[in-house]
Amino acid sequence: MNQDLTLLNAVALQKAYAQGHTNPVAVTRAHLARITMRNPALHAFVHVFSDLALQQAQASAERWAKGQPLGPLDGVVMALKDNIDVVGMPCTAGTAAYAQRMPVHDAPVYQRLRDAGMVLLGKLNMHEAALGATTDNPVYGRCMNPLREGFTPGGSSGGSAAAVADHLCTIAMGTDTMGSVRIPAAYCGVMGMIPTRSRLPMDGIVPLSPSLDVAGPLARSGYDLAQTMACLLGISLAPAAQASVWRGLRVGTLPQTTEVEMAPAVQAAWQATQQRLQAQGATLKTVALPDWSPARNRLHALLMSEWEGADYWLNALGPELPGLSAGLQKMLHYGARLGPEKRQASQAAIDGLRAQAEALFADIDVLLLPTTPHTSFAHTEAAPASQADWACLANMLGAPALSFPCPSEGLPVSCQLLAAPGQDERLLSLACSLDAFWD
Repeated sequence: MNQDLTLLNAVALQKAYAQGHTNPVAVTRAHLARITMRNPALHAFVHVFSDLALQQAQASAERWAKGQPLGPLDGVVMALKDNIDVVGMPCTAGTAAYAQRMPVHDAPVYQRLRDAGMVLLGKLNMHEAALGATTDNPVYGRCMNPLREGFTPGGSSGGSAAAVADHLCTIAMGTDTMGSVRIPAAYCGVMGMIPTRSRLPMDGIVPLSPSLDVAGPLARSGYDLAQTMACLLGISLAPAAQASVWRGLRVGTLPQTTEVEMAPAVQAAWQATQQRLQAQGATLKTVALPDWSPARNRLHALLMSEWEGADYWLNALGPELPGLSAGLQKMLHYGARLGPEKRQASQAAIDGLRAQAEALFADIDVLLLPTTPHTSFAHTEAAPASQADWACLANMLGAPALSFPCPSEGLPVSCQLLAAPGQDERLLSLACSLDAFWD
C-alpha cells in the first residue's frame, strides 16, 4: 500500500490484512518509524520495545497469511500507560521511585489484548503516580498535545491520548481515577471509554485509589474503541453501527451541570450535542441526582485519591517517600494526615451518590455531560481546579462512560455519555454509531 499505514484504524487494518494489501510487520515498522520521528518532541512514549513488537507482528502476519487471525484486533498496534505491568518491561508509574521496577506478572488487561493478537509497541508517559491531569512529568518529560505546541494533552493518561492523536499507535490503554482517560481524550480530540468499575480486573496496575480506579482504552474511532473494550470485557461486540440506535434513546441531563463555568466552545458543543441527539430521534429530559455538587464531590474524590494513594505509596516506599517529587510527596503526606472525620465524610458522599445511581437511570438510558469545562491549555498556565468536575462523576458512581469529540473551530471539545453500572454493552453500541453521528 502506498498509503501512510499509521493513518489506518483497526477496521481498515483488518480489511487490508485480509486482502493481503499489507501485513502487521509493515504496519508495526511504520509506527516505530513515526515514534522515532515524533516522540522526541511529544514525550508520549517512555519505553519503546521494537524487538518484542516486531516479534508479535511477525506472529500475527503468519496467522493472517494462513487465514487464521485470532480476531479483528489481530495485528493492531497498541501501547500501554506506564502503570500497567508487562513482564520484561519497566513499569514506573511515572515516578523515579519505580524506574527500575520490573513486574513478574502481566496485568490481565494486557493479557487480554495480547491474546487477541494485538502488537505492543511500548509504554506511555503519564502524570506522576497518576495524581494529576497535565502529564507534565518531572522524570520522563513534559508530554505535549500534538494539536498545539506547548499545550497539555491532559492526564493522567496524557501519553496515551497524545500517542493515539498523533498516530503513534492505533489503540492506547490508560487508567482513570477522576477522568484520567476521558480528560486527555477530550483535550486531544480522540475517544476514550471506561467500563463499569467492577467488570475489569485492576490486578497488575499500580494503584492510586482502588475505590475509584478503572482502566480503559483510547482510540480515534468509535468502532475501534468498542472492539477493544469488548475484548477487555470478554463480550461480543454489537452489530455494526446503525443510525437507529439513537431513535428512542432516553438521554438525561442534570441541572447541576451548569454550576460549572464553561468555556464558550464547550457550552456550544454541549448544546449542539443535545440538538443532534434529538435530530437523530433521541428524547432528552432533565433528571435528578440530588446529592451531586460538581465541585464539592470532585473535592471528595480528590481527598479519597490522596489518602488511598498515600496508603499505597507509604507502604511501598516508607515514610520519606523517596523517589517521588516534592509536590507529590506533599499531596500524599496531606492525604496521610486526613483524620477519620474527613475520610468518613468523603466516603459517605461517594457512597451516597452510588446509592442514587439506580434512581438516576430508572427513566433514562444514558446521561449526557460535557467532558471538561474548557479546552487544553498551555503547560505554563496553572491547571484549572474544575478539570474533573464532570468527569469524576462516573468514577464515583462506578459507571461506564464514553467521551467523544464534538465539532469545534479551535482546540477539541468533548462530551461524554454515562450508562448505569453494568450497562456497558449499551455504550459499545453507541460508540460504534458515533463514527457517523456528526455526518
